[in-house]
Amino acid sequence: MTSQTSTALVDSALSADIGKLALRGSQAPLVPTGALEKAGFKYIDLTPVIGREFADGIQLRDILNAPNADELIRELAIVIAQRGVVFFKKQDLTIPEQKELGNKLGILSGRPAASGLHKHPTERSPELPDDISTITSERNKHYAKARYQQSRFAARGWHSDITFEPVPSDYAILKVHSRPETGGDTLWASAYEAYDRLTPAYQKFLEGLTAVHEANVFHQVAEAAGEKAYTAVRGHPLNDGPNFTATHPVIRTNPVTGWKGLFVNPIFTKSINGLSKDESDSTLEYLNKLWTNNHDLQVRWRWNDPNDLAIWSNTSTVHTATFDYGDNFRAGDRVVSLGEKPYFDPASKSRREALGLPSFH
Repeated sequence: MTSQTSTALVDSALSADIGKLALRGSQAPLVPTGALEKAGFKYIDLTPVIGREFADGIQLRDILNAPNADELIRELAIVIAQRGVVFFKKQDLTIPEQKELGNKLGILSGRPAASGLHKHPTERSPELPDDISTITSERNKHYAKARYQQSRFAARGWHSDITFEPVPSDYAILKVHSRPETGGDTLWASAYEAYDRLTPAYQKFLEGLTAVHEANVFHQVAEAAGEKAYTAVRGHPLNDGPNFTATHPVIRTNPVTGWKGLFVNPIFTKSINGLSKDESDSTLEYLNKLWTNNHDLQVRWRWNDPNDLAIWSNTSTVHTATFDYGDNFRAGDRVVSLGEKPYFDPASKSRREALGLPSFH
């Protein structure tokens, strides 16, 4: 394939995405129908702003095999987009079923046609398909070494998955099948609520700004493991090549809910365009404190049982693992669906505004 042909294919895919993006955006907000509740899927909300836990005994396999599976999965996609992250205990879901669910969550909520499942630069295993991210304590040692060389603060680990890609993730599914006796919890934080914590003047300042997200450290991580980072197409034609760098809006509109959310994170966001280095650094330092210093917009999940499973919106949350389990083994399999090129819609609303809730101010 010539470089001209390759460029033409990417341009064509981008044009198709822009058209599909307009369709998905025009559908927002997608409105819940109550289909899961009507089907008897009981749940509790874990905090006022983020997190939902479905009752013991509910199997996602039953949703996949239901006569109205598409209706139920579309409803689940909307719930995840609104609540940020949902949890299911003791799941029997196989790897192919996990991939099927990951794809359907994106497709049925209107993701662009060119988007598929992501292939991570480093988090892969020869025993599993390339579009399964293997999350293991052994690989995390390479990350932890680099992390602790830079900072002793565990809160530095907050991130949204693969924001270094031009087309990052909408939904992710993680099933943890091996866990330590204690430790290894995961925390999520709400991008919607982080945006609502900003004053109106600061919101206006940030809306329309863009930031650089970069993760070329994955080349070093792969080298430390005796491997090479995966640099071929990673689930979308625009996610291609060895430069793991992208530019995204600082404030992003979720195309499923139509709500505004903060879209920067300590791991991948390196600078804000149009600002001096001092201005960018101080702005990002403050924005990242919204994640780390506000426990009331977080939810914490303890992986109590083998095969507990979490599904979250990377569009509207950040998350971090807790590396407090020493040399004990922790492992899981993650499916990462790709969404659209992030965008900001000036007509979109905040979560509190959309739900008629009191302003934080």
